[in-house]
Amino acid sequence: MKDFMDNDFLLSNSTAKILYHDYATKMPIVDYHCHIDPREIAENRQFDNITQVWLGGDHYKWRLIRSNGIDEKYITGAGSDREKFQMFAEALPKAIGNPLYHWTHLELRKYFGYSGVLNGSTAEEVWNLCNEKLKSPQMRVRGIIEQSNVKLIATTDDPVDTLEWHKQIEDDSTCLVKVIPTWRSDKIMNIEKPEFAQYVSTLEKVSDIQIRTFRDVLSALAKRLDFFTAMGCRASDHGMDYIMYEPAQDTQIAQIFTKKMEGSALSAKEADQYKYAVLRFLGREYAKRGWVMQIHYGAVRNTNTAMYQSLGADTGFDCISTHSSAESIVNFLNDLNQTDELPKTVLYSLNPADNAMLDTVIGCFQGTAAAGKLQHGAAWWFNDTKSGMTAQLTSLASLSVLGNFIGMLTDSRSFLSYTRHAYFRRILCNLLGTWVENGEYPNDQEALGKIVQDISFNNAVRYFNFTF
Repeated sequence: MKDFMDNDFLLSNSTAKILYHDYATKMPIVDYHCHIDPREIAENRQFDNITQVWLGGDHYKWRLIRSNGIDEKYITGAGSDREKFQMFAEALPKAIGNPLYHWTHLELRKYFGYSGVLNGSTAEEVWNLCNEKLKSPQMRVRGIIEQSNVKLIATTDDPVDTLEWHKQIEDDSTCLVKVIPTWRSDKIMNIEKPEFAQYVSTLEKVSDIQIRTFRDVLSALAKRLDFFTAMGCRASDHGMDYIMYEPAQDTQIAQIFTKKMEGSALSAKEADQYKYAVLRFLGREYAKRGWVMQIHYGAVRNTNTAMYQSLGADTGFDCISTHSSAESIVNFLNDLNQTDELPKTVLYSLNPADNAMLDTVIGCFQGTAAAGKLQHGAAWWFNDTKSGMTAQLTSLASLSVLGNFIGMLTDSRSFLSYTRHAYFRRILCNLLGTWVENGEYPNDQEALGKIVQDISFNNAVRYFNFTF
């Protein structure tokens, strides 16, 4: 029997161990998609306690605690940080097979030197140990980033954002990590939302373009795209329930926009026609600027109305959608490709049933702009589990070219989540090692090591054209 999470954790054969220890661990991290707050990097935040680091804004952990029947007071409510930590510690032992169990202990070992097991009985010991460690300058935000060997962080930012914290970081010579924005234009696309008109007003102010028509919206977005480019942005990210294909005439889109701004309700088809027009426009603009277009789709969001009204969005009440987007995705990509305006594109589906579909779709639109111009993105959200990552990697290898894959992303609000890259790399190395030891690939360490290091770091750097 192996020891719990020993040095060869998840590495089941000798080839996997060589690939991980001799190749994967040497590679830095590029965090090309996350949800951390750039202000906390600019101000080099120091956390008061482990609950602030772990449970503040982490809906993965909130769902785990809720599943144990714990009152919301001790999750997102008025309970003390110590009480919330205790509830998490007591819930964790039941989460066998859940990646949260692994992530938690990887973080405790790497950042706090704790090799024990977190549970209700050890919670006080862990609480005191972590809080004492958090007093160290090395455990301020920048210290965590540096000891994680992170070279670049791409945050998620709204087109109306001033990017003032990015500018402050850029001007601070003591900050050793590069932090760049990522364009997240969901709010200008979500025309069906009640807050849409107010958002248009904000866009009007920050762009200094009077918005009266749909054409004005596009002019304002183009101006903000130029600003983001000047601030080092290399990619967009779209969070969509599904990818629609609803082309319409320019006159129709103009009428839909005017109708919404006048306070009239839109049909679902009208909303999709508007969204498609914006997405197609942005795709063309990304191609002009050499950006990467990322699209995350396949979530049913805010399913629990009572809790949404109480806590708002992104609080742990979303699930996987089974909506099929295959034809729409192909039509959208083809629309841009016909005029040579298809940018490098990464597609992420929350539904693992889409793996094979995406792996065949990307093969239809590869090109000379980059090796792997079209990418099936890393296993995302409910899929960044051991089984989910293995399934995504296996499907990609079977139907496309795994060696061109851009690898793992953190997709987190926590600065301790960089151990997810180690988790991913262990799973990757074990999969490759298994194929080698089964005689499915030559035992060529040079070739295998290059694949591991490229997927871990090099491919993403080349793909996004990152510079440090």
